[in-house]
Amino acid sequence: MIAPRPILLVAGENAHSRYYSEDVIKVASDPKELVIVPDADHVDLYDQMDKIPFDKLTSFFTKHLVDASQV
Repeated sequence: MIAPRPILLVAGENAHSRYYSEDVIKVASDPKELVIVPDADHVDLYDQMDKIPFDKLTSFFTKHLVDASQV
């Protein structure tokens, strides 16, 4: 429904809701990426700074966000 927009999904390895992300990524159009964070549950990704994949977030947004001044 949001194609052709890039999509990044992040889920904890032990999150009960992980299957939602796995289901969405299967049907999403490219570009798409699913990051599964080892030894994390859903809530860990809110405030456990050592588990949040900042490197993945930074690289994804750097690659896919357009500078509005250039549009």
